[in-house]
Amino acid sequence: MLQITKICLAAASTFSARRGIAVSAARSIDQKWRAEKGLPENPNAFGPLTNSPDFTYLDGRPTPLGANQKRRLLKQQEIAARIVELSGELEFAKQRHERLKQSAESEKQRLIQNKLKPKGHLLFKQKK
Repeated sequence: MLQITKICLAAASTFSARRGIAVSAARSIDQKWRAEKGLPENPNAFGPLTNSPDFTYLDGRPTPLGANQKRRLLKQQEIAARIVELSGELEFAKQRHERLKQSAESEKQRLIQNKLKPKGHLLFKQKK
């Protein structure tokens, strides 16, 4: 085994051009620096280059939305609608829980009042 390794190393040192083989995907963007600065992982996901129009009319007319810009806008509207829907459901669940808790408490009080009645001489004292 040792001889094979020496032969491979000797053969490898005679070649002047070597190729490196990457076994994992390399990220060319420094993600740690971007996270420290509070920036998104993908620099093309947000910013003036993606959010602003590609051109403007000199006479002041509004520019049409780009395809990706329109898609992002529709996606954000869907997310906002979903947030409103879920917050409404959450409020309903909170109110329902409170109603159930109150009804359980009132039922408990009703049972206690029906069960505990004065007996014996206490019954006669209460009538007076």
